[in-house]
Amino acid sequence: MADLDLRLVRYFAAVAEHRHFGRAAETLHITQPSLSRQIRRLERQLGARLLDRTPRGTRLTEAGEVFLPGARALLRSAARAAAQVRSAAEPGRITVGFSSGLIVTPAVRELRRLHPDADVRTMHLDWTEARAALLDRTVDAVVVRLPFAGDQLDMTVLYEEPRVVVVPVDHRLAGKESVTVDDIAGEPLPQVTGADPEWSAFWRIDPRPDGSPAPGGPFVQALEDKLEVVADGRAIVITAGIRGHHLRPDLTTVPLHGVEPSQVALAIRAGDRSRLVTAFRACARSHLTGT
Repeated sequence: MADLDLRLVRYFAAVAEHRHFGRAAETLHITQPSLSRQIRRLERQLGARLLDRTPRGTRLTEAGEVFLPGARALLRSAARAAAQVRSAAEPGRITVGFSSGLIVTPAVRELRRLHPDADVRTMHLDWTEARAALLDRTVDAVVVRLPFAGDQLDMTVLYEEPRVVVVPVDHRLAGKESVTVDDIAGEPLPQVTGADPEWSAFWRIDPRPDGSPAPGGPFVQALEDKLEVVADGRAIVITAGIRGHHLRPDLTTVPLHGVEPSQVALAIRAGDRSRLVTAFRACARSHLTGT
């Protein structure tokens, strides 16, 4: 069989999506007769009928249903390869993302020193935006706290941070040398609307070591919302940091012992071997140590 023409595969995927030759032709900016001819050409290549016209539109045949997932995967793979080539052909620019509370300056400064002609940019990202920004190429690398969904990405752990609890300055735990999970057993913890379940479980320690659920707390969306519910006494927060770091004057932090630390990692797109991304990963490993 002759090699598949990606253009024909794309035409088939468009008809399969719209279930209508006319609408697919409009999307593809070609005439309907031309689209019909190209689909027949693909069917001859594959030796199977892929689409049936009906009075209500177009439906996939059994062979078409089988071919569609592979066709979509083929198109995604081709698009990814093309994007990687473009990135390699234009190696002079990189955008480094970072989420709240994380510093990338030492690694960015070193990258600029090593590649003075490169256009090195940085971009702060909300924790809910970081993964999408990386996959849609808004940024080329991002420094985040784990847990972080790593499928389609290459992850490099850079350093660890102890976890702490954030409490009001007049809270019963304020001023202690450290606390344990038992010390906060009855304390409500904010619940972040739409949070990844793994992320939420880690930062709420839910379930607790004995299997019991973490106490519920107010639903919030942003970091500032979390701090407000802590300040007015409705909850405490578990976060990363060091003792003595004051997020606002009416709050303080206490080290949380007996739990695994938070990890800070660099995420890049899987398989991205562009010159500046590779160089930034080396800079991050050397210069982003959490000290």
